[in-house]
Amino acid sequence: MEYAEPVLGIANCLGTPACKYLQYHRKLNDYVRNFKRMRDELNCKMEDIELQLKAELLRPLGKIPKKGVENWLKAVKEMIREAQVVENKVSNGRYLCRACNGKLVDEKTREMKEFLDNAPNASEGLAMNGPSAGLPLPTSELVGEEDARNEIWACLMQKEVSKIGVWGMGGVGKTTIMKHIHNDLLKEQRFERVIWVTISKEFNVMKVQDDIADALKLKEDWPREGDKLRRAAILSEMLKKAGKHVLILDDVWDEVSLEEVGIPELSGGNGCKLVLTTRSEHVCKYMGCKVIKVKPLSEEEALILFLNKVGPNIVQSPTIMPTLKLVVKECAGLPLTIVVVAGTMIGEDCPLIWKNALVELKERIGKVEGVEAKVTERLKFSFDHLKDKQVKHCFLYCTVYPEDFEIEKDELIECWIEEGFIDDMGTRQEMKDKGQVILKKLEDNCLLENITNDFDLPCIKMHDAVRDMALSITRMNPRYMIQAGLQLEELPEKEQWDPDIEKVSLMYNSISEISIDVLPTKCQLLTTLLLQENPIKKISNSFFTNMPCLSVLNLSFTEIESLPNSISELKNLTTLLLCGCEELRDLPCLSMLQELKKLDLSETKIEEVPEGMDMLIKLRYLDLGVFTLKEIPAGLLPKLVHLQHLKLKFHVRNEKKTSLKAEDMEPLKKLECLIGRFKDISEFNKFISSMKQSKKNLIKYHLLVGSSFIPATGDKTVTIGVQNWEGELIMLPIEIQELNITHCDYLRSLVDDNSSFKNAIDLRVCRIWRCEGIECVVSLSSFASSSAHPFQSLEVLSLRDLPKLSALIMKDEGIGSATTSTLATSATFSHLKEISICICSSMKTLLPHWLLPNLQNLEKIYVNHCSQLVEILGAATLEVEEKGSDALIKFHLPKLRELKLRNLPNLKSICSKSGVMVCDSLQLIQVVGDCDKLKRIPPFVPLVGNGQPFAYAPLSLTIFSSTEWWESLEWDDHSNFKNVLQPLWKLLRDIAESRRKSELPSDPKQDNLT
Repeated sequence: MEYAEPVLGIANCLGTPACKYLQYHRKLNDYVRNFKRMRDELNCKMEDIELQLKAELLRPLGKIPKKGVENWLKAVKEMIREAQVVENKVSNGRYLCRACNGKLVDEKTREMKEFLDNAPNASEGLAMNGPSAGLPLPTSELVGEEDARNEIWACLMQKEVSKIGVWGMGGVGKTTIMKHIHNDLLKEQRFERVIWVTISKEFNVMKVQDDIADALKLKEDWPREGDKLRRAAILSEMLKKAGKHVLILDDVWDEVSLEEVGIPELSGGNGCKLVLTTRSEHVCKYMGCKVIKVKPLSEEEALILFLNKVGPNIVQSPTIMPTLKLVVKECAGLPLTIVVVAGTMIGEDCPLIWKNALVELKERIGKVEGVEAKVTERLKFSFDHLKDKQVKHCFLYCTVYPEDFEIEKDELIECWIEEGFIDDMGTRQEMKDKGQVILKKLEDNCLLENITNDFDLPCIKMHDAVRDMALSITRMNPRYMIQAGLQLEELPEKEQWDPDIEKVSLMYNSISEISIDVLPTKCQLLTTLLLQENPIKKISNSFFTNMPCLSVLNLSFTEIESLPNSISELKNLTTLLLCGCEELRDLPCLSMLQELKKLDLSETKIEEVPEGMDMLIKLRYLDLGVFTLKEIPAGLLPKLVHLQHLKLKFHVRNEKKTSLKAEDMEPLKKLECLIGRFKDISEFNKFISSMKQSKKNLIKYHLLVGSSFIPATGDKTVTIGVQNWEGELIMLPIEIQELNITHCDYLRSLVDDNSSFKNAIDLRVCRIWRCEGIECVVSLSSFASSSAHPFQSLEVLSLRDLPKLSALIMKDEGIGSATTSTLATSATFSHLKEISICICSSMKTLLPHWLLPNLQNLEKIYVNHCSQLVEILGAATLEVEEKGSDALIKFHLPKLRELKLRNLPNLKSICSKSGVMVCDSLQLIQVVGDCDKLKRIPPFVPLVGNGQPFAYAPLSLTIFSSTEWWESLEWDDHSNFKNVLQPLWKLLRDIAESRRKSELPSDPKQDNLT
């Protein structure tokens, strides 16, 4: 039996083709090296995910792992165990021939690579939100409204009140009050959850169900489609398990059937509350609510709010103040109209203008009947006082989005450019800057609200009363038809398509097919048709035949497979957007669309460039971010001389045919944004040289050289992935901010005497990954003959999988202390904030002592899987204070916040035994995995004063580690340092377990929601 397994292994190997057999035999060492690298990468990825999940569990609003993530982690651990078995077999010579060993490790390497390729993507979120009360809502300052606010709060605290209806006229401040109460409830922590859902005028059961499900974080199990009744049943069960909660339904316009939505019956017994805001007292009574009316502000409160908005200069004018008070009175105590009118009058210091404003307001209000109509007229006053017609058009365009929609600012400005609202100013960047100025004007006038969405992107939002006002204008001139976000399943009826309509928005609906039958004979004036975010599969062949003026067509994120030939007849089309049409494989001929300025085909499935594109000589924006594209026809790009924005992706099997050529790019003198690939450094250098000669700087670029790449994160990025690159000079674009280098095996250092990188003084981010030959980042010899300070602006340095890397900065032989001193006083690394080192097996000291003076801005140190690393901070005398026979060495890193160490089996010290750390900002020390030789946490001394070591630690410090590692630490007998650190130490597993237990429902028979 002892020889059975080896014999079977040989027998299995004999089935291998001869050429492959010989390859396994000859290149066994290469296969073993790849095997170990893949195992380390997989192990590193596994630990990255585990640590991220553990860190989330420690946050107040943290997350818990998805089931798929847990399953992946479990499977990977088993795979790593199997890999260890294979390594033991090969190292012990278990099989009798090299080829068998080669085949064994190759097969296991492939299996591990598959696991690595299928790893959860951190950028898409590794975990779903766990139970938490919720996140604070952004809101404006609340003036007055104390009575209503106190009454609502008192009802929420009363056991017998379960449903509360907050009503009042539009603009009276209902939503603002409830946002403040929502945030106060989070602070008080009297409820396990506070859920906010906006209903809006066009009530839709499916949308409300989705919004509540999203608030409950039910993304994994929630059915996005299907029967309303089944969804309501699921939602009802989830809400019952959600614990004691407050559900706030904002902007309810009509009666809502709670049963239809899936909101369970509320009672004082379960402690759950429902609050709704509405303009209708009847709605409150119909739904059985405790009715609370929000009244307009008192004259005093209204005046305070107005003066807060209009500014101090106006307040100080005695000739304006009497008129100002009368203007405030005409605002009828409504916070929205007060704020909007005040925004209109900011900076107006002429008494006559104020008197005219008062007369105009009175006339407007006097000519209409009804409360809501009077509110609309007050808001129109602000719109009409926008002096610039261009700004008015931009404001009205915001109505094409659904009610309460968070509109990304960059997207909105792009739309304004597409519509021609922003004059052609020569460069796209100038037009974008103009768009920002217009946005600022509208925000200052309080017609748009400045917010940030869930992705931290700057957005704007329209108050529903302001949107109603804008819609009332667009129904007359210019003529808009807006039916966005209404869950329509087909186009509006024929009667709604007036011949004089100019802009139609049907975005964010459920339309699957478009027929010509509903349209009038001709849409002569139609210039804009917005159909994005609909499941459109088919468009009638003649649909576009009778739209002679159509200029903007947006079909993005639809399910369209092909476009009708009638699109070729749109001779006035300037913008065609097909982004995210993942079923689209071809387009009709575009040669007749000679007015086209913007074409977006990103994330489609086209394989060929559309026929006739060489005729589109007015194109300024071209997005061919398409992986399926086979080639770029020769001679196409040089014809598109007006291009300002060009984005390309390359087909993995046709790299040469989808690479950019410098000679093709030379005619593109107006290019401002470029995302694309050059096949080699020679082509890249030619391109950069031509750009510099023409004195043309790209404003944004992601440029790839070669085939290997690292995803870009900055606006000005170059990635070099040329495997046979031996470090020949490369011309860098001006103001490069991010440099990525990967799979460049012949490169020994990034910066030396001959390097072109030492002058990259604006570089912010540098990543060097998977380069076999890299021995250091900077060669110190360059300082002997140059005054340049490489990486003087660098903020992030990431080094990964560099087997020969032995130092960040390497001294050549003959370099003495003078040069070292020069480095210590230079600007190199002086702005570095984060350094990350992973799988660098030759490094023994991370940061030498003479480099520390340059690292005074360093905030984060991450070190992972560096098998030979012995110390983090190199031991040598920096500043010595004599204390008898002892020398105290201080390591100054004043801004260091995080020190994370993982799987460093030979790490013996963070700093020398006689050293102390001066880093008052330190918040986290994390030691994970195999760091068994690290037996000491260095003492700390305060940044200011002569505090004694061994009795002090930064106030914000937390230490995470295993129990085994913590208990293995060695402490000086005479110190009380352990007593100081003990309260700061936390065990991740215990914290995670206690967190989970605290979230279990009170009834043990109930399943945990998560």
